Amino acid sequence: MTSVEQSRHLATAIPGPRSTELMARKVATVSSGVATTMPVFAARAAGGIVEDVDGNRFIDLGSGIAVTTVGNSAPRVVAAVQAQVEAFTHTCFMVTPYEGYLEVAEHLARLTPGDFEKRSALFNSGSEAVENAVKIARKHTGKDAVVVFDHAYHGRTNLTMAMTAKNMPYKDGFGPFAGEVYRAPMSYPYRDAKDMDGELAARRAISQVEAQVGAQNLAAVVIEPVQGEGGFIVPADGFLSALVEWCHANDVVFIADEVQSGFARTGRMFAVEHEGVVPDLVVSAKGIAGGLPLAAVTGRAEIMDAVHPGGLGGTYGGNPLACAAAIAVIETIEQDGLVERAQQVERVFLDRLHRLQADDDRVGDVRGRGAMIAVELVRSGTDEPDPALAKAVAAAAHAQGVIVLTCGTYGNVLRFLPPLSISDDLLTEGLDVLVAIFGESR
Repeated sequence: MTSVEQSRHLATAIPGPRSTELMARKVATVSSGVATTMPVFAARAAGGIVEDVDGNRFIDLGSGIAVTTVGNSAPRVVAAVQAQVEAFTHTCFMVTPYEGYLEVAEHLARLTPGDFEKRSALFNSGSEAVENAVKIARKHTGKDAVVVFDHAYHGRTNLTMAMTAKNMPYKDGFGPFAGEVYRAPMSYPYRDAKDMDGELAARRAISQVEAQVGAQNLAAVVIEPVQGEGGFIVPADGFLSALVEWCHANDVVFIADEVQSGFARTGRMFAVEHEGVVPDLVVSAKGIAGGLPLAAVTGRAEIMDAVHPGGLGGTYGGNPLACAAAIAVIETIEQDGLVERAQQVERVFLDRLHRLQADDDRVGDVRGRGAMIAVELVRSGTDEPDPALAKAVAAAAHAQGVIVLTCGTYGNVLRFLPPLSISDDLLTEGLDVLVAIFGESR
């Protein structure tokens, strides 16, 4: 593993001189449409630390947006990729297939919920996999419409932009978007009426779908079991199971978008397992391959096999390096007990953040599962979103050597996605920094 001292350290002001120099080069050469959360450039990363080009070491509570779940430069991943790159880097699976792709598909069949026969197809990104899941559902059902939910984020391709709820920065000025995409109300316990349990929220969504779309026209319902960019919203118990039941009664494919919530992130291998829900199709990406580009659609054999030969694929989909990494990631999760580690991380975060909430009424809600935890910030004495506070807290954390991300439809949510290889000491120190920032901002 890359040797990086596992401690927070500020060698310079943030950003340092070398990062400042590189940022000037970025401005001169990279489209301004590609923004960065932090003004520093990475040099090395391992465990729970990212080190920048000026020698500053940051506690990583972001994991590259839930990607380096097993840690950056995880030993098994490094060894697997090194061995594969020496063997071959590409043949295109659709031309000359290779065993690594099959191994990944076999693991996905074993790990995803459901004891039925399954098939998988591999792609490059979460957006691409979501789009292909919709293609598969449409082909299987012979229907066109797709239902998604308020606060959803599904990607940046044309179809997935239509499926994504938030306009800025993901959709503004990029239309027209793909058609036959409809939006239903999400279960949002913090902002729903107090008597709105999961079953009632599902009934609300289903009645709208039946009235505005019609089950006879609906190919798929696509949902994040824990919403990501939308604010780490965990639906009320019973919401997902009621949706699945309705889908199965109406020949509608239930697609779980587990791009951000999958692969041990929530304290289960997949987030739907918290409710015992079995999707027809599961979409994986982000944490699947330790930082290499890989995504997958996995599901019921009869649905996946509805597509004609040649209807799915792509030049780089299931690249052999990414497949080698994914196999090593799965081995690391299972042999190092990282599902259980995510549960431990949850306890550390929730204990500290609930204490912060009790002391500071600007912390409106604390929520999440496993190592996918968030706080929703509001103006004192109200439930009015406070995006300025979220932005200020994140910026202050960055300046003090802690990587924190924001999210949410209203931009008022701090999200925490630490690698599962991070130590409790680093978690505690990162939380200490955040709690101090809240105290100073009053």
